[in-house]
Amino acid sequence: MILEAVKDDWPPLSYDDWADTQATLHMWTQVVGKIRMALSPPVNHWWHVPLYVTSRGLTTSPMPVGGRTLEITFDFVTHQLRLDCSNGAGERLALKPRSVADFYRKLMAALERLHVRAPIWTTPCEVEAPIPFERDETHASYDPAAAHRFWRALVQADRVMKAFRGRFLGKASPVHFFWGSFDLAVTRFSGRPAPPHPGSPLAPASVSREAYSHEVSSCGFWPGGPGVAPLFYAYAYPEPEGFAETGVRPEAAGWNKALGEFVLPYEAVRAAGSPDEALLAFFQSTYEAAAVTARWPRRALERPDGLGAAP
Repeated sequence: MILEAVKDDWPPLSYDDWADTQATLHMWTQVVGKIRMALSPPVNHWWHVPLYVTSRGLTTSPMPVGGRTLEITFDFVTHQLRLDCSNGAGERLALKPRSVADFYRKLMAALERLHVRAPIWTTPCEVEAPIPFERDETHASYDPAAAHRFWRALVQADRVMKAFRGRFLGKASPVHFFWGSFDLAVTRFSGRPAPPHPGSPLAPASVSREAYSHEVSSCGFWPGGPGVAPLFYAYAYPEPEGFAETGVRPEAAGWNKALGEFVLPYEAVRAAGSPDEALLAFFQSTYEAAAVTARWPRRALERPDGLGAAP
């Protein structure tokens, strides 16, 4: 069961209104995400690297540090980066206009005070013209109101995506935030191996082949980029024949040839009479497009109580 959000729960979100803050926050999340990757035991499909939406922001979840655990949280309510250890020790770093280089230095110094060693590769991932963290004085913006709106949008996307995930009996990923691509995603698996992924200019084959080792139907939320408004997306790998030509719901959704994905504008969801129903229809219909065209064993993978079950 999903309880419908009220209209005001879905905040306005325009990429142009917070482009500089988004670019800076993207790099800050990469610093924290790389620390998580350094401290966490490997999990298939890189599931040990993403962040998670919380009732206050984004978190690493607890990471092992010897006999302790450490959790790092972006708090977009009080605008702090919180470092909390299971032994009661902690550090705080204000989220305010500061360069990526300053954020990196302050965070690593805080880890040192907590006696946490987490060496990381300081070159950002999945971005064009990356600047190593310790040299990045370019990205230095932080608008608290904009960051708060972004987090509120994540809360709504996370909530509905979790309801959609619960309709599936097969293997499915957590709903998690990938700091490389800066998007929230959830993935369903058919259970069948996939052909080796060729990679892309921003994600080499060594990364992509682990992520896409098995056949998937994936959906998510991306807050947009230059010339692209915030949107929800869905894709399949490998892409089955006829997938892109399949009709999906709601009416505002469709295939984006440039992105190679089905997309649904965030604003169309926000403006819908029932945003939750519109978004669930998009997730369900794009999954069905993949499952039908790729001939997934749907009866073995879907709940038999009518929540997205195969006909």
